[in-house]
Amino acid sequence: MDRTRARRLLVGSLAIGVILEVLLDGPAFGINVPISVAMLLGGAWWVRRRGRAPDLLDLWLPISAIVLASLAAVRADPFIAALDAAGALAFVGASIAAFSGLAITRRSAAIIAMTGAWVLEGVVAGAGRLIATSRPPRTPGAPAIPAWSGPLARGLLLGAPIALIFAILFASADPIFRQGMLDVLGLRIDLGDLPGRLLFVGASAWLAAGLLGIAASGIPAVERASLGAASRTAAAPMERVLGATEATVVLLAVVSVFGAFVALQVAYLFGGQDTMAAGGLTYSAYARRGFFELVAAAALAGGLIVLLELLVVRRSRFYLALGVALVALTLVVLASAALRLQLYQEAYGWTELRLYVAVSIVAMAASLAVLATFLLVNRTHLLGHAMAVIALVSLVGLNVLAPSAFVAARNVDRVIHPESVPPDGDHSLDIGYLGVLADDAIPVLVQALPQLPAADAIVVQRELEQRRGELGADPAFTSPMAWNLGREQAKAALATLP
Repeated sequence: MDRTRARRLLVGSLAIGVILEVLLDGPAFGINVPISVAMLLGGAWWVRRRGRAPDLLDLWLPISAIVLASLAAVRADPFIAALDAAGALAFVGASIAAFSGLAITRRSAAIIAMTGAWVLEGVVAGAGRLIATSRPPRTPGAPAIPAWSGPLARGLLLGAPIALIFAILFASADPIFRQGMLDVLGLRIDLGDLPGRLLFVGASAWLAAGLLGIAASGIPAVERASLGAASRTAAAPMERVLGATEATVVLLAVVSVFGAFVALQVAYLFGGQDTMAAGGLTYSAYARRGFFELVAAAALAGGLIVLLELLVVRRSRFYLALGVALVALTLVVLASAALRLQLYQEAYGWTELRLYVAVSIVAMAASLAVLATFLLVNRTHLLGHAMAVIALVSLVGLNVLAPSAFVAARNVDRVIHPESVPPDGDHSLDIGYLGVLADDAIPVLVQALPQLPAADAIVVQRELEQRRGELGADPAFTSPMAWNLGREQAKAALATLP
């Protein structure tokens, strides 16, 4: 890259930094997120490396980035919006690497992970390389900088803050000295939030410079590396050092443990037998414990199979049978976790965390089903691609579901229809928890107000009125850049309150 191009990229990055400060520094997540993502993608496409056409198979990357960023302007849930923004940024990085001519989707999962690390390094350090490239070369015979200027500058840099500290101490100790300082200085400047805004601009410009640098010149480390395509003939990212016998023994041991656990689940949990005699617990108490441990076990089992696939030298039929059996048993374990979650939810109601975990269970089950298929056809190197798609679909599904609205509707329904709650369940309304839900829950609560018990309705209406005042007064929500569909629906619902 020549010096002129590097300077143009730095100027463009500074402009992007200023725009991002206006869009994101202050306003809540809303339409500012898709505008920012579209600007980054557009800028990267404008400065992309010439002569290296992007791979058409990577077209889904910028589309996914725009979709996820747009969802941040639909849901008023800060956590979901943060997930949307993080996912959009990940796809922005992959898209910009693709814009530079690097094929992303065709690579194996391990190589994509390595490329992601190189992209992250380019984003963090790329601005420094652009600055170094943009410096004019030193002309031979030009006067050199005086040798004393360096020590003088360093001395001032170190001494000025120290002297300021002592001046502040003396001014606090002696009012006459303080007045003398004010008389000497004369000018009083209130910087307000200017330093913070300048810091935001600088940080945004620095990261934008790294992204534009990748689009303009690619990633040399990636291009020098041996990047096997995501095909059956791809070079293995790790040396295969595990014998077939060792891998089979490992799988046999794990399958035995899983088989014993699944047999217990079939007898007690799925069969519904009374477990008081077996473990000193009632059926409901037995079902509501160990949920997170089961999810962790399922995740570890899937990771074990993937690791064995990377290390095993030869895949025998018995090894494959054990691998598929472990996947099947793991799916039963996930079913046990899902049943426990359902029983817990029926007794105590929904929370956002329980909903997120339920969606995670479905995503893990889908990933395990894909893993079993790939095991049989010897395509496990494509699992990372499939999991990326499953994660994208799961996140989009959560946005469509609107967790806060979903949870509020189900918990309000428990109060309105207590006959739907099990005898040992809790059908009271947790108003404290409803008060911390995102604005997507507000239309549900406003609509349910006439049906709630009088005491609950009074408290809920008080909470809603308080939120109405916050949405109308907080600059983070009144900025045009913070426009959000869920928040606008909440404001419209709140306007109907008496």
